Amino acid sequence: MAQLGERCSLRIIKSRNSGFYLDAGDLGEILLPGTEYTPELHVGVDVSVFLYLDSSDRPIATRKIPLAMPGEIALLTCTAANDMGAFFDWGLPKELLVPYREQAKPMIPGRHYVVKVMIDEKSGRFVGSQRISRHLISAAARYQDGDRVQALLWGKTDLGYKAVVEGKYNGLFFANQVFQKLEYGQTVTAYVLETRSDGKLTLGLTQVGRKKITPMAQQFLEKLKETGELPLTDDSTPAAIQKHLGMSKKSFKQVVGQLYKQKKIDLEPTRIVWIDD
Repeated sequence: MAQLGERCSLRIIKSRNSGFYLDAGDLGEILLPGTEYTPELHVGVDVSVFLYLDSSDRPIATRKIPLAMPGEIALLTCTAANDMGAFFDWGLPKELLVPYREQAKPMIPGRHYVVKVMIDEKSGRFVGSQRISRHLISAAARYQDGDRVQALLWGKTDLGYKAVVEGKYNGLFFANQVFQKLEYGQTVTAYVLETRSDGKLTLGLTQVGRKKITPMAQQFLEKLKETGELPLTDDSTPAAIQKHLGMSKKSFKQVVGQLYKQKKIDLEPTRIVWIDD
């Protein structure tokens, strides 16, 4: 059954100067504007469309695919602002309104914001919300430690970087475990370190346990091969290790232990030396 906010396949039942009319069942006949005409369209053909509301709040069809479907969270561009709120390009002819009540702070045209697309319960209109935290749900029992996920960064606190995990769950990268630059609106591949009792996910940028060693060991070796040695030891400070390798001291010790057992490095009192194969 055809519903607003969804993609569906509908049959063309009429052709008029304004476009094609589609049989949308309980929603009645819905216009697909003539601006979306292509030669293969004619009466009797089924066409895949997205249904939404036009500027007069009437159901209308489009063959275009929104940048974010209702219920999804995405990085969108603000195009304008007025007394009603801010407007965003979400890939459709009618822009998405983010009302002032759904803004965490005033939105500026030309800037990008992480926004949730949703249907307003009172008006039935499509709106956006910048208040991301209220729309995230618990991830309890959904992930195991080490699971790979996609995370969209949407905020920063003293603890670290807030993230939307797989479009719906609440995640956090602790700042003291992040050793690369992260930016607002960036989507990164992450790994679940822990599912907390409140259902929030603690995330990392590298795999945990044994899986973590191999790629980081390779990174270590590539850096070591540049000069043949590194002025680091087991007693080196976390700051020194971060400066030379961009990793935590815990990861450093794991990597050194593995490579030493594999006889790829030699440990001297003031340095680590690469053993040339």
